[in-house]
Amino acid sequence: MMFALITLGVFIIMEGVSWFTHKYVMHGFGWFLHEDHHQPKYDGFEKNDLFFAIFAIPSMALFFFGTYTEYSYLLFIGLGIMCYGIAYFTIHDVLIHQRFKWFKNTNNAYLKGLRKAHKIHHKNMGKKDSQCFGMLFVPFKYFKKPKLN
Repeated sequence: MMFALITLGVFIIMEGVSWFTHKYVMHGFGWFLHEDHHQPKYDGFEKNDLFFAIFAIPSMALFFFGTYTEYSYLLFIGLGIMCYGIAYFTIHDVLIHQRFKWFKNTNNAYLKGLRKAHKIHHKNMGKKDSQCFGMLFVPFKYFKKPKLN
């Protein structure tokens, strides 16, 4: 039970790490890697995809040290990071950007809200003045249905 809580806790914390990294690293000194992701049309791999590898390295190291030392809880920290990476990939690359055509149409209000928030983020093509840096937890205003007149 404790290991499941560690994994879940790390998964939740990773949303904060992702938000912070997106706002201050990707839209900061790491813009040279993230910039191509904000271009109107992109195909194939982007420099931005290197951020997946950057997050995978600590996860793999934690798997290793959690398996081959007495600190087995490290494996579950690595598992939480990996699970967040899978969720991020599924939401960001598959659902939102349709880099893979697996879930083209959805009527799920939560997923539609995530998609709407990310579109707002991409309205600004530049490094500055972007908003909505989260991926799985975004402001409630993106989940509201527009009022019909």
